[in-house]
Amino acid sequence: MNVWKRIVRYAVAIVIPFFVALPPGHTQATSPKTEQKPLMAEDVFKNVQLLKGISVKEFMDTMGFFSAATGMNCVDCHAVEAGDSLEGYAVDTPLKQTARKMILMVNMLNRTNFGGQRKVTCYTCHRATDHPKTIPSLLDQYSVAPDDPDEAEVVTTGAQPANRMSADQILDRYIQALGGAAQLSKFTSFIAKGTYEGFDTFSEKAPIEIFANAPNQITTIVHTQHGDSVTTYDGTHGWIAAADKLMRVLPLSGGDLEGAKIDGSLCFPARIKQEFKWRTGFPSVSIEDRPVQVIQDAGGGSTGVKLYFDAQSGLLLRQVRYSDTAVGVIPTQIDYSDYRDVAGVKVPFHWVLTWTDGQSTVLLGDVQPNARIDASRFAMPAAPVAKAANR
Repeated sequence: MNVWKRIVRYAVAIVIPFFVALPPGHTQATSPKTEQKPLMAEDVFKNVQLLKGISVKEFMDTMGFFSAATGMNCVDCHAVEAGDSLEGYAVDTPLKQTARKMILMVNMLNRTNFGGQRKVTCYTCHRATDHPKTIPSLLDQYSVAPDDPDEAEVVTTGAQPANRMSADQILDRYIQALGGAAQLSKFTSFIAKGTYEGFDTFSEKAPIEIFANAPNQITTIVHTQHGDSVTTYDGTHGWIAAADKLMRVLPLSGGDLEGAKIDGSLCFPARIKQEFKWRTGFPSVSIEDRPVQVIQDAGGGSTGVKLYFDAQSGLLLRQVRYSDTAVGVIPTQIDYSDYRDVAGVKVPFHWVLTWTDGQSTVLLGDVQPNARIDASRFAMPAAPVAKAANR
């Protein structure tokens, strides 16, 4: 799959439960408690014609949707000059002009046929190829369809089997599998260290630090070759900051902020049942031939975060979250494994984060439970200082 390997990249603000926010971080500053108005795309980028009135973060997520839908990366559509300067991205090309026409076409289809609901997107026809298919595939028609647990819609109609577990029962098993409610209540903070590897580190391992404090505060720092990168959630507000980004400090909003909230809570899941509205009712699915039980945050509508629990062990195997963009919904998937005991609580030491902007792997080497963490760790990050990468 093609992903963005050359781009003025904005890190996707994702926090990894049981603990982490990925990618990003560093120096902290005082956190303002006033609501921050996100910068609009047209305030930062030149030659924005159709995608106005959305935040910079949503604009970049929209670019990621185009990439995922067509299997192309930034420089496939943008001018050659984009590889050397930000201004180069503003230069019009035939593919950019075609993309604008496609946006108008898709909007018209949804408006005239589906009452304005987004039922048709770029991915509907392209399906990760640069040219939509026009001839039916007999292989697709007669082969067995694989499980697709990443679909956003939830089954809400029809009678449920008598033996289907409720969301509360699934979460009770999860809490028990982690060590039990009593033990989780004693787990109130941690500092973790390990390695991070992804496209933004040129597929090389870089040090990562994680600071988390109950009930839902978390900061993740990745020490990349080009400078530190940080994701912070203080329990109300969130930010991403990185030395290689156009906007060195970018506040989280919309689905990204909601995602930070749920992930912060998953760091300390003793009250996860009470803090969100969970529902179940999904078809049976498996992850690598392991049956899983699926629940979804009902408060997030049809695109709320979904959690996948091992039907045998009760442990969390996967999270899939969805972010809305101007042209469609994009998923982010986190897979967890290698659970180890930390102060009587099981913690995943290995996870893989996959999203439209790349894939990264985290390996924890040390987790210090119930550590004292200064409150400044969870304040709005200061702009990190860029450094030359040793390549």
